[in-house]
Amino acid sequence: MRRPDPAPVRTILVVEDNEAMRNLICESIQQKGDVFYECYDGAVAVSSFKRLKPDLVLMDIDLEGMNGILATRKIRAMAPDARIIIVTQYDSPAFRKAAEQAGAAGYVLKEQLDQLKPMTEAWT
Repeated sequence: MRRPDPAPVRTILVVEDNEAMRNLICESIQQKGDVFYECYDGAVAVSSFKRLKPDLVLMDIDLEGMNGILATRKIRAMAPDARIIIVTQYDSPAFRKAAEQAGAAGYVLKEQLDQLKPMTEAWT
């Protein structure tokens, strides 16, 4: 009898300056076997991405130091196939356009975290 394959392990970098929100984001998409890394600053996100090479990045816009749009641009410059979803409170066409131009693959409002799970499951 053949055993079923274990669930694939995803590595996910969550970049959010609010710890409670980081926890909500992780809980909203967690699948068995997922490994989460967390940071609160855009510059740390860039260096963490380089070191960890996660499968997915969930990036806030409003961060201390380097903002999430610039961090997204820098990550995509070093890894053009990086999967980055902006998770933000800003429902603004200007921010959506900036995120798209920076290379984000998606844009989700924090009040609509239920949209994250189907987006991230498509990449497993």
